[in-house]
Amino acid sequence: MSQEKPTQPDAAAGQQVRLEIDDSTVQALYANFCRVATTPEEVILDLALNPDPTGGPVQKIKVSQRVILNHYTAKRLAALLAETVKRHEKVFGTLEMDVRKRVQPEMSAMVR
Repeated sequence: MSQEKPTQPDAAAGQQVRLEIDDSTVQALYANFCRVATTPEEVILDLALNPDPTGGPVQKIKVSQRVILNHYTAKRLAALLAETVKRHEKVFGTLEMDVRKRVQPEMSAMVR
């Protein structure tokens, strides 16, 4: 239900702050598509499911979630995601970004 985060220093008061996070009502979503837009004040992440990531030249993708962050939070998120991917690649190997290089040919084409 609630999760305790390590104490963080409170820069304004010089005190330790303890965060308790309640994720008991969180709704999970899967996204394999992300679009980023910015304004001078915000970073906007649109998340969606692309049902055919190797598809044709025109695809309609319905955005299901939008996350709006200030630039400070976006920078912290970027650092956390970069570190997470770095750790994953250290254990499991480099992640190929080009989906066409990850698609395996069908077994029937290989048997011919």
